[in-house]
Amino acid sequence: MFKNPFSFEGRIRRTEYGLSLIIATAGRVLISFILSGVSRDAVFIVNLIFQAPLLWFFWAQGAKRCHDVNMSGWYQAIPVFPLYMLFASGNEDINKYGANPKIQTSNF
Repeated sequence: MFKNPFSFEGRIRRTEYGLSLIIATAGRVLISFILSGVSRDAVFIVNLIFQAPLLWFFWAQGAKRCHDVNMSGWYQAIPVFPLYMLFASGNEDINKYGANPKIQTSNF
């Protein structure tokens, strides 16, 4: 789980996407709490520094979840589509984005 979390390639399962959503939300709340003590002049810069990696992480994870249901990562731009991705089943076979993430291959 969470292999290459900032990459836009591959597929992830619903569980990993749900955890990513929780992590991104908790991160945004934590950043907002931290920024409540920062002066107004520095808020934009500090917010940009902390939010950019968090947004990249969330978009990358969303794109991989879109790939699991055999759709382009751009579909996550639709406002309610992330909710759909929490409940939609992924393709059980190999699709153009990669192998099924449920099938674990052991390399012993």
